[in-house]
Amino acid sequence: MTYASSLVLTRVSHSSYRHYISAMPLVVTDAIVLHAFEYLESSRIVRLATREAGVQSAIAKGARRPKSRFGAALDLFAEGSAHLHLRPARDLQTLGAFEDAHARPQLAQEFERFTAASALAEMVIRFARDEASPELFDILSRGLDRLGTASAQQARGVGLAIMWRIVAELGFAPTIDDCALCHAPVPPGLTTRFHHRAGGALCESCAARNRACRLLPPEARSALRSWLHDEEAGELDDGAGRAHQRLLREFLREHLGDDKPMKAMEFWERQSADHSSQSLVGR
Repeated sequence: MTYASSLVLTRVSHSSYRHYISAMPLVVTDAIVLHAFEYLESSRIVRLATREAGVQSAIAKGARRPKSRFGAALDLFAEGSAHLHLRPARDLQTLGAFEDAHARPQLAQEFERFTAASALAEMVIRFARDEASPELFDILSRGLDRLGTASAQQARGVGLAIMWRIVAELGFAPTIDDCALCHAPVPPGLTTRFHHRAGGALCESCAARNRACRLLPPEARSALRSWLHDEEAGELDDGAGRAHQRLLREFLREHLGDDKPMKAMEFWERQSADHSSQSLVGR
């Protein structure tokens, strides 16, 4: 093949690619980078939470080149305007641009913030779908901003609040004040039993017949109720924080419908316990 003929083929190939892209429906939507990894020599694949198209996987061609039009816009947890070329029934879409992006570097400035944000991103990736969900996007956006200003001591509680609020928005919030099985009122101020598969708190009668439950003290039940209604729940001590993390992880695993581990969630829980142990030793 001569140089001239190869050049013609290259031009045809580029022209075909531009035609291919132009034929794909373009959606311009607010988006948040939940995950990113390198692909081949010059590209990057990202998982995006979007306002208009749900969670999408997309390839950013040339994103790793020195003079890429993406620049540093595709940093983890960055938010901007994504130009997505969508093709129905495709698992990998094409990201044409990511504009007006603002990063959230403060999430990486505290270890507790970063691990909570990573667990939050993992949950959205696993549970959200590829359909418009403006409310879910807003909860995620506001939540990451709140997490970015939280102290190391506050990060776990803030992360739990955001995640339970997302659970509620996705439509499978646990019942707190009525029995998840018989729907009888569960009196306030009492330690109740929480059944993951049933979907929440149980009355005394149903709890007696279902032993595979977690105990839910009154203060834990009150905190969970507040989080589900997007209200503040106050400070958590270390023991309560770890118990709430375990409750959330077990609830999510029960309702995911698969056996895949939630690695970021488990790491968040494990590292919170490790950091608490270190701080106690240092006193």
